[in-house]
Amino acid sequence: MIVSVLLVLAFLFFVGSLSGWVLEVFYRRFISAANPERKWINPGFLNGPYLPLYGFSLCTLFSMAHIKITFISNGVVAKIVLFTIMAAVVTCIEFIAGEIFIRRMKIKLWDYDNEWGNIKGIICPKYTFYWAVLSAVYYFIIHPKILDSVYWLINHLAFSFFMGFFYGVFALDFWYSMNIMYRIKKFAIDNDIIVRYELLKTSFREKREEMKERSSFILSFVSHKVPFSENLRYYFEKERGSLEKLRENYDKAKENFKEEYQNLKDKWM
Repeated sequence: MIVSVLLVLAFLFFVGSLSGWVLEVFYRRFISAANPERKWINPGFLNGPYLPLYGFSLCTLFSMAHIKITFISNGVVAKIVLFTIMAAVVTCIEFIAGEIFIRRMKIKLWDYDNEWGNIKGIICPKYTFYWAVLSAVYYFIIHPKILDSVYWLINHLAFSFFMGFFYGVFALDFWYSMNIMYRIKKFAIDNDIIVRYELLKTSFREKREEMKERSSFILSFVSHKVPFSENLRYYFEKERGSLEKLRENYDKAKENFKEEYQNLKDKWM
């Protein structure tokens, strides 16, 4: 029984991590306002095509799909309540994961600061609603086929080997990526900042493009690999410039407010 449950969860984590990565890639490419240039972007902090958060979320949805809302007689309302609870639990997982990285690693993996009703820029109502929609899709389409998929997996050892290969590559990728995270953490602590990871990746791409533009035609075929420390410094200078610009805009707005206030005061008093 325990082996069967572990097999189910391993399979769900595998499917959720891969499908979540695909979903995020297409969302960022065609929908997300944070990517106005509509470039293909590898989401998350790992190099491979998987997002652990979606893997854990799918395992959570599987566990919660067995909950029966018995205190509500209306079936439709009961399902809406269930999907709302699912979305709330997954949002809590998202918040905990984001908070751990901010507190322990000084890294903000995603940034919802511009979203309405956000909490610490980690969670917001819009993405909680998306989780509710995904919960409904899972409940009606995916969950009824889970056990059949697991039975199929048991009877097809070749796919079991493929899943084992996935976990081996995933473990190596996680180890390598965490080493990079610790280097970023040291940089963040030294400069007393919280590194916004998505902006960091964007600055890395910009630095590579800048290096390509500076290269001569003869050297254009050479790999433009920028030293990691230089990439971090480039990100820091860019962030500092953005903060200074915000401070200037704030000071101007403050002066304009004082001027308008004084004009109104002189006019009515």
